Amino acid sequence: MSKTITSEITIAVELDENRVPEKLMWSAQDGGVEKEEAKAMMLSIWDSATQETLRIDLWTKDMPVDEMKKFFHQTLVAMADTFQRATQDEKMADTMKDFCDYFAEKLELTK
Repeated sequence: MSKTITSEITIAVELDENRVPEKLMWSAQDGGVEKEEAKAMMLSIWDSATQETLRIDLWTKDMPVDEMKKFFHQTLVAMADTFQRATQDEKMADTMKDFCDYFAEKLELTK
């Protein structure tokens, strides 16, 4: 019988009096990350029983809009890469990447 290992990733959210995120910190001991600050996060979890995606999207109130646009673009590119690795559907992954290029162009993220 193989031995299992448990690894934890923790997220701490500091809120203001209106419960708006002021600070996001995350830790992942196995990755050598301890209370690293972040300005935004998106977490998606698949619930197989309900066949639905559960999500947590948070960003701090001082997250600049230009950085949010870059964050979204980079997240979309990463999703296209992950989709290709998970499904081996290169045609759809390429379509997703084309959209990422379009997205970057419309937001003037490309140089």
